[in-house]
Amino acid sequence: MKSIGEAAARFGLSAHVLRHWEAEGPLTPARDGNRRRYTDAGLDRVAAILISKEAGFALADIRAMLAVQPAPARREIVDRHRERLRARIARAQAALDLFEGGPCPHDDLMTCPHFRGLAADRIPAAHRTRRPPG
Repeated sequence: MKSIGEAAARFGLSAHVLRHWEAEGPLTPARDGNRRRYTDAGLDRVAAILISKEAGFALADIRAMLAVQPAPARREIVDRHRERLRARIARAQAALDLFEGGPCPHDDLMTCPHFRGLAADRIPAAHRTRRPPG
């Protein structure tokens, strides 16, 4: 059994991080009176939380995945997260393409016709000013 300080140090964390995870629900250390005690199973849970956070899961999703529930419910959480990640990756790739010789290889982004077109498309039609022809 490890104290909170020992458990936190083992993972390179501050004790307040483990207290926060306990308050948010995904971590439930054993107690010895008022003292938190981390068993091997508790340390495994800290590792699972860290891996999940590194994968971008929110604490609420981590709490739900670590709760005792059927595997399909956990799978649903993972599937939703996978779709959010795919969307984020697509947005990041589009941004990277814009800067790395994609459709806008110009030195000055503000004069790039492609970039200016993207910016114009972001302005709602009701707020665009009409330019006189010619």
